[in-house]
Amino acid sequence: MADMKIVFLGTSAAIPTEKRGLSSIVIKRGGELLIFDIGEGMQKNFLQAKLGINKKMKVFITHLHIDHCLGLLGFFQTMSLLGRTKKIDIYGESRLREFIHENFRIINIGLSFEIAIHVIDKEGVIASEDDYQISCCRADHSVPAFSYCINELPRPGIFNIEKASKLSIPKGKLYHRLQNGEDVVIDGKLIKSNEVVGPKRRGRKIGISGDTRPSSKLRNFFDSCDILIFESTYNHDYQTKAIETFHSTSAEAALLAKESNCSKLILTHFSSRYDDPNILLDEARSIHNNVDLAEDMKTFYIPYTE
Repeated sequence: MADMKIVFLGTSAAIPTEKRGLSSIVIKRGGELLIFDIGEGMQKNFLQAKLGINKKMKVFITHLHIDHCLGLLGFFQTMSLLGRTKKIDIYGESRLREFIHENFRIINIGLSFEIAIHVIDKEGVIASEDDYQISCCRADHSVPAFSYCINELPRPGIFNIEKASKLSIPKGKLYHRLQNGEDVVIDGKLIKSNEVVGPKRRGRKIGISGDTRPSSKLRNFFDSCDILIFESTYNHDYQTKAIETFHSTSAEAALLAKESNCSKLILTHFSSRYDDPNILLDEARSIHNNVDLAEDMKTFYIPYTE
């Protein structure tokens, strides 16, 4: 089991505002940081959030628009100046490698840690750990773009200590083996795991849209997310503008979340025309009953469903 929280470091679209920086989301899962997009200047909020400079870290870039990727250079240099030593894995479309290498060459940046660049060339699982996977799906934007999902693998079922005691199973290693699905033999008697362990419990699923129009492909990709973070650049009054610029309205985000059976929707990536984005929240809540607004430095904790 791993504690999980979402920290929004930047929630504005295209240009920063007085209250909002450019796009960046951190999901802290146990001792690891999963970062989705690094808008210009995000390191200021990263440091303020005290997320840690030398934790295991993966970075996922949704697309190469400057409000989503330009902050990479400053963020990496800040981490280096503060003494980071651990490798950073970074994922994105093929031009990301050129973007990083050419900028590092021109600016002559030298880092104290390794960067491993993983080029995404197809949809599906792109990163795996023992207890979770991260997958991608093509988004519908004006440049090549990806949406992402974090999928935790099923957890072991609940261990019935009372029943284990009645079966005279000694505490310790045998409990662990049984909970992990292994049958054991005690005094010549076979004890099956399912005699003392309940059915496996589903892990959490978190979706991140990046910049995109809604699509049937994304509806399927985000099916049954516990939390869906979806861009909400405009309200319905700017539907035509949203279509022209390959963005989404708050109403469209809410409808997609509802049709995808997502438990909670968090709106982000707001146009700077909205001093008060509650107009977007009200519009979305008329469609989906569990919606919240992202704010810079706002944290959402993600409990297990059971």
